[in-house]
Amino acid sequence: MRSNAVSGRDLSDVLPRKVLVIKPSALGDVVHGLTFLHAITDRFPHAEVQWVVARGLDGILQDNPKISRLWIIDKDRWKRLDSAGETLRALWGLGRDLRAERFDWVVDLQGLFRSGLIAGLTRCSVRIGFREGREGSPFFYTHRVRGGRDVHAIDRYLEIARFLGCSADPVRHAFSPPVESPLLATLPEQYAVMAPSAGGEAKKWPAERFGELASRLPWTSLVVAGKADAGLASVVVDHSAGRAVSLAGRTSLRELVEIIRRAKWLISNDTGPMHIAAGLNVPVLALFGPTSPDRTGPYGDMHTIVRSSLPCSPCFKRGKCAQWRCMEGISVEQVLSVLESAQDRIERRSG
Repeated sequence: MRSNAVSGRDLSDVLPRKVLVIKPSALGDVVHGLTFLHAITDRFPHAEVQWVVARGLDGILQDNPKISRLWIIDKDRWKRLDSAGETLRALWGLGRDLRAERFDWVVDLQGLFRSGLIAGLTRCSVRIGFREGREGSPFFYTHRVRGGRDVHAIDRYLEIARFLGCSADPVRHAFSPPVESPLLATLPEQYAVMAPSAGGEAKKWPAERFGELASRLPWTSLVVAGKADAGLASVVVDHSAGRAVSLAGRTSLRELVEIIRRAKWLISNDTGPMHIAAGLNVPVLALFGPTSPDRTGPYGDMHTIVRSSLPCSPCFKRGKCAQWRCMEGISVEQVLSVLESAQDRIERRSG
């Protein structure tokens, strides 16, 4: 047991009956949290685990045998000033219902004011979060764990798991069981998945280049994106010489997991599907510019990062700068060469 909590009673002899995990968003972060879920349920197999998640992301956790209940919150609506009264009422009702559960432990993996407030509203006697939590969230915790700042998100989450006496070796993601659907039955036998979307324009490699890359791959490319990025996926298809198919807006999160699970490669910007692939041990080729692969890259040593070596990268800006050389400077030829070399390594290992 690590002694990196700054306050609160020792938990070394506690066997929790009921645990609440607060990790509402975003998609990649919720996927990262599945490593914590595996660690805590492996250490405490009889504990009941519940999870607070944002509406729209609950699909990634549905039917998970390690989670007894999902608390789905309207996170985006809570941000609107015109619904402040409704938000306060929703928070008060959520706190009342959570208090009725009488949790033994509440673990906030989000580390923001709203998630910290939810933890506080439970009135649980053991509320655990990060010492480095932002927006004043540590105020709501009884136990504060040093997660670190310049480390991968998964390693931060597993610091809390270790503090609770859990083993984090090997690192595993507790995904929900596989699903079947008519869409999945139509997939080609071999394919790559392309994820051209990202949370911020600065993180997006040009869609035209995804398409040109697809035109030169030996497999069909399935382009995944939400409905809002259907146009982006169409650009990829239009530049693929008929080698790419858009699934934008056509998949549930559970179907997306299965599509990625069966893929030969996931080729992606720094975005949620990249983390799903890494968690499923599907090889990832990830394109990085303004963000840091050390913090948010695909977890594990089997994956490949392509980035421009620029002194200004990473800058962590969401919008494009005047030059935007970090992503614009990555050529199709460069990506194709790196991908072919990585595929050769995989084939040599498996052969």
